[in-house]
Amino acid sequence: MSEGFKLTITPVKPAAIPAEETILGVARSLIESTSTWTQGKTYKNVKTYHRSKTLEDGAPWHCRVSEHTSAEVTFDQLWGKLGKDKAINEKEFIPEVHKVTKVKEISPTSSIWTIYYTFTPPVSPRVFTVLQVTHLEETSPRTGIIISIPIDLSDNKDLEKLEEKGVRGRYVSVERIMELENDETEWRMATSSTPGGSIPSFIVESTMAGKISQDVPHFMKWFHGLPK
Repeated sequence: MSEGFKLTITPVKPAAIPAEETILGVARSLIESTSTWTQGKTYKNVKTYHRSKTLEDGAPWHCRVSEHTSAEVTFDQLWGKLGKDKAINEKEFIPEVHKVTKVKEISPTSSIWTIYYTFTPPVSPRVFTVLQVTHLEETSPRTGIIISIPIDLSDNKDLEKLEEKGVRGRYVSVERIMELENDETEWRMATSSTPGGSIPSFIVESTMAGKISQDVPHFMKWFHGLPK
């Protein structure tokens, strides 16, 4: 079932979800490969990279990388907000995320979520349903990884009822939070996506680097505004 598994925007049905070890292995290879991708624009302290679509991909890949001092955010603080309840917290710091629903918990580190995005008209709302898998490596350097894989619930009507109504988009992503030697933390994220509907792909791709880089300052503003 998991043989030949690839991280792409092609949705996976719940019955065909590979083992977590398989997902983690593929995700690690992908995020490590981002060091060889083509560098794009830098937005303040956020560097972006990209990789063209291959025959196995449904869309090109984009990556952002930022490094943070312990005064900004520590490894434990970043992992605490992204390695646990990621979808719930993203609703608080990503303006377009309007609603999130946990569809099914598969294990303590693996759950299916449906995420409802709203945009400025005339762009209609989008629904992204994903499996989120998390894993924390306690060995040095401590590394946390979060993988999101598009899921197709059409074979399970009970689960499908939990999805919001809207244009179905798809995204796949791998985030890696890693301790660095200088008491800093690297936050690296790679993603490939399609918003669905009639938005031309060239518009989506031309704005992707700027869009994903905004997640970092959005997170920092939200995190530093939390009650201490």
